[in-house]
Amino acid sequence: MSDIKKLAGQTAVYGVPTIVGRFLNYFLVPLYTYNIAASDYGMVSELYAYVAFLMIILTYGMETAFFRYSQEYDKNKVFNTAMLSLLCSTSLFLIVTFVCLKPITSALEYQGHPSYIVLFLLILAVDTLKAIPYALLRRENKPKRFALIKTTDIFSNILFNLFFIALCPYLYKNTDIAAVKAFFNPEDLVFYIFLSNLFACVIAMVMLIPEYRKFRWDFDFSLLKKMLVYGFPVMIGGLAGMVNETFDRIALKHLVRTPQEITEPSQIASWKMAQIGIYGACYKLSIVISLFIQAFKFAAEPFFFSKMKKADAKQSYSSVMTAFVMFLSLIFLTVMGYIDIFQYFMGSEYRVGLAVVPILLMANIFLGIYYNLSIWYKVTDKTKWGAVIAIIGAVITLAGNYLLVPQMSYTGAAITTLICYTAIAVICYFMGQHYYPVAYNVKRCLFYIFLAVGFYFVTLAVRNTGCKTVFNIITATILIIIYIGIAFKLDIKRLLKER
Repeated sequence: MSDIKKLAGQTAVYGVPTIVGRFLNYFLVPLYTYNIAASDYGMVSELYAYVAFLMIILTYGMETAFFRYSQEYDKNKVFNTAMLSLLCSTSLFLIVTFVCLKPITSALEYQGHPSYIVLFLLILAVDTLKAIPYALLRRENKPKRFALIKTTDIFSNILFNLFFIALCPYLYKNTDIAAVKAFFNPEDLVFYIFLSNLFACVIAMVMLIPEYRKFRWDFDFSLLKKMLVYGFPVMIGGLAGMVNETFDRIALKHLVRTPQEITEPSQIASWKMAQIGIYGACYKLSIVISLFIQAFKFAAEPFFFSKMKKADAKQSYSSVMTAFVMFLSLIFLTVMGYIDIFQYFMGSEYRVGLAVVPILLMANIFLGIYYNLSIWYKVTDKTKWGAVIAIIGAVITLAGNYLLVPQMSYTGAAITTLICYTAIAVICYFMGQHYYPVAYNVKRCLFYIFLAVGFYFVTLAVRNTGCKTVFNIITATILIIIYIGIAFKLDIKRLLKER
């Protein structure tokens, strides 16, 4: 079987539950945006941005270190060492944050919603303690069990959201069921978004009990030191990378300029949170590419490490990159070609921000390219350079948001994201060619990106002529078929035959 077929199959097994489940999660966007004001949805976007940051800190590179050292040491010993380390650090985190709960809520300006912070901390703790069991399933090549648990996690979150955001308000308004009247508050739907997530996390944790039962008190301190040395730069890189991914939603609250006609403090706060909500909802439209990248990472990380000592490793990395960019560019063209349909996944209040969607989609393509290129510093144990590159990206993000958000609001945040991801991909490429040269087919990758962008501008021109939506969709469909035909003729047949 060719490497591309093998990796595609693994990506499908690992990723289909993630993609399908999160795509269904994507359908929660209309549930939220048609039922929750933009200012309230802004709180959801902001807090989940903090979750992303803290998850990286709380796992401190242990997942990647687990994959790296389970190749050299006894897998069970590496699992035990990583698991005990995370258990101790997560317990300490919960103790400190609950003791300091009041100042934390004040610092985040959530004094009126301390329950949000409590749920937020519990979600973080549970997710952290699931990280290594999930990694163990991937290391043991158990994609079906991994997929089952991931699917259950995602689908249970969706079902709880439907229960609390759709069914309970209906029952509260139209029935006299005492239990609903007693426990449900229709004025605080944001609380139930976080509660749904926590319930789903706990269910997944229960399903991972067989993995937790493999834990033994077989702790190796010398191994832990090696894992920390390897994982710390990964954490720094991931943290800096998360600045690139989520800082824009945090920055909007503090950097965006309020219109002069809005003067009341409460109105200002509400307007700013609405900007975060609009941007966060539009960001969801670009998440289709992020979902594929996440699925790809689940399969690619163990695949790349398993190939690193083989003679054809670099050729495989190059072929994977070409196929990867080809597919991501197709996703870009599909979303933007059918934007007339996708826009209805958001309430009308949110559609004012649709102009940022192509910018964010293209930014995520370059983020995916960066993830592919980053294999050079992982297989050469030079993870410190990953941290350096991510820090450069973080500086670009901070500077770009500081300069552009006050002038352009969330459009400036989107442009900054694109600049950042393009920059780190370019830097990573040239550094990789110095330390671990791989003959990537750069011209072909750029060809697919420009082809997709060019076809997008054709659909945009057709849409701007005022044609009916059905004609726009037909045009987009024809261009997508042409794109696939070109890709099949140039690369797909060849890539599927490579070994």
